[in-house]
Amino acid sequence: MNTRELVDGAIAGAVGSVALNVVSYLDMVARARPASSIPEETARRLASVAHVDLGPEDRAANRRSGLGPLLGYATGIAAGAAFGLLLARRRIPLPVAAGLLGGGVMATTDSSITVLGLSDPRTWRRTDWVADLIPHLAYGMAAAATWKRLRPPSRRAR
Repeated sequence: MNTRELVDGAIAGAVGSVALNVVSYLDMVARARPASSIPEETARRLASVAHVDLGPEDRAANRRSGLGPLLGYATGIAAGAAFGLLLARRRIPLPVAAGLLGGGVMATTDSSITVLGLSDPRTWRRTDWVADLIPHLAYGMAAAATWKRLRPPSRRAR
């Protein structure tokens, strides 16, 4: 394992996570839609499954509102780190890397909320899928571009 590739991947994942959030916030502004409750509900469900007491409800609600976004960042950073470890030695065109990263994070997120019983993507409308897809593509593009930028030519796979 190369620590540099892991760290570069994690940095790329963090940048991708910021891009995903910016695009999501822009969508909230453009469509005047409320923030999703899924991150907080995910935190609630995971705390319950792990038997973690988040405290009295007023404090628990505040903790969930902080834990939800942190779980999103953890997912994005972990995906970037995994990309760095698994694919560092391969030449992958930027659009393919963006698709792998964005699609991988979207699949991970959507499958986890489905398993936790928080949503059922089979019931989503086309606009729901587009609202989910666009921020994840932004994640993938930003993470892949950052990964490429962090890899000097001498460190890139030939």
